[in-house]
Amino acid sequence: MPQLTMTQAPIGIFDSGYGGLTILSEIRKALPQYDYIYLGDNARAPYGTRSFEIVYKFTLEAVQYLFDRGCQLVILACNTASAKALRTIQQNDLPHIDPQRRVLGVIRPTVEALSRISNNGNIGLLGTPGTIQSGSYTAEVHKLYPKFNVYGQACPMWVPLIENNETDNEGTDYFVGKYISELMTQESNIDTVILGCTHYPLLYNLIRKHLPAHINILSQGSLVADSLKDYLARHPEMEERCSTHGTCTYLTTESERKFADTAALFLQDNITAQKIELG
Repeated sequence: MPQLTMTQAPIGIFDSGYGGLTILSEIRKALPQYDYIYLGDNARAPYGTRSFEIVYKFTLEAVQYLFDRGCQLVILACNTASAKALRTIQQNDLPHIDPQRRVLGVIRPTVEALSRISNNGNIGLLGTPGTIQSGSYTAEVHKLYPKFNVYGQACPMWVPLIENNETDNEGTDYFVGKYISELMTQESNIDTVILGCTHYPLLYNLIRKHLPAHINILSQGSLVADSLKDYLARHPEMEERCSTHGTCTYLTTESERKFADTAALFLQDNITAQKIELG
C-alpha cells in the first residue's frame, strides 16, 4: 500500500461476509480515486440469525480494527450490522473512541430513495431473518414517510445458495419464487421492493422473473455509492482525511484462498486477500 500521511487513510468497508463486495464495487465505480480496505468477517458469518448483542459485539470489533488501521470513515456494507449495531456504535461508542471519526450504514440511503421511486407507498422488503426481525427498515421508512407501509419477508435460504455458487438452478429458482410469493401474499399492491441484503443483487434476474413486471426493484449498491459521494462533498473535512491512490486491500477472518475464490463471484475479478483475527 502507498505510504500514507498521518492525516489520510483508506475508507473502511465492513461486511459480515461477501455481500458487501457488491457495495464496494459500486462505490469504487463512483469514487475510484480513494483507497479502500474491505473487511469480511467470514469466519463468523452469517450475522443474519445472530442476536443483537452478538452482532453489535462483532461489528464493533471490526470497526475498531479498521480504526486501528487508520480509517477515519467506515461504511457498514451489511444490512444486519446496520440494523442491529450502527445506532449504538454511533451514539455510545464513537464519542469515546474518537468523535471525529464516522461510521455510516446502508439502510438510510436505501430508504431515502423511496420517495423518488414508489407511487403508492406500499414497500416490500426482502432480507435476512435478522434484518427483518430488527424492524430497522420499517422504523426508518416511517421516520421519513409516515404514511408508507412496509411488508417484510425473510429469505433465509438465499445467502447460503449464493455463497455456494448455486444462483442458477431449479432449487434456487424455487426458493426465490417461494419467498416472493409469501411477500406478495401479505400485500398484492406493493409497487417497490427493496433488496435488503447486499448478496441479493446476484439473484436479480430470478427476482425480476418472479416479481410482477410493474414492481420496481431497489438494489443498494449504486444508492450507497451516490450517498457516500454526496456525504464527502458535504463534509470536506472528512474528504481531506481519505487517501487517494486508487488502491483496495481485502481482509478476511477466514481462509484467504476461500475468500478470493468466492469474492470472484461478486466482483468478476481476481483478488488477493490477507487473513486477520478479530476479538
